[in-house]
Amino acid sequence: MAGEKFKQMVVSIHEQKYLRNDWCVDFDGQLFQNFLSEVTAEMERLGVLLTVVRNRDAVISVNSYADLLNVVKISSPEDGHSNQCVGHIIGKSQHLDIMEDVGVAIRRVAFAPETIAPSSEFRKVCHNCGCGC
Repeated sequence: MAGEKFKQMVVSIHEQKYLRNDWCVDFDGQLFQNFLSEVTAEMERLGVLLTVVRNRDAVISVNSYADLLNVVKISSPEDGHSNQCVGHIIGKSQHLDIMEDVGVAIRRVAFAPETIAPSSEFRKVCHNCGCGC
């Protein structure tokens, strides 16, 4: 991709406060970190520079899978998408698999941003993440 401009995207992972034991994910663990490395490398091959950051100042209370989707936010300034949670981007999860859902959201923002509803549209997908959906 020498000489080509990369699309810039940011994945933010917020701090979590788990209220139940059945929806816990170790976002700092090796399994999730390996997933992030793989998707970052894949996106770079496709012309997308993906930066992953941790936001330990914003804490999401996780009481359900929908709340877990609120932990991960994706921004693509070039497309006008700023800090939208995975739940807003993908809607209902197909398999309740956080890595699959984050991957779907990243690819949708990267390659089909026009399919994502504006933040101002009323959608019942978020509970406490503050993204505006």
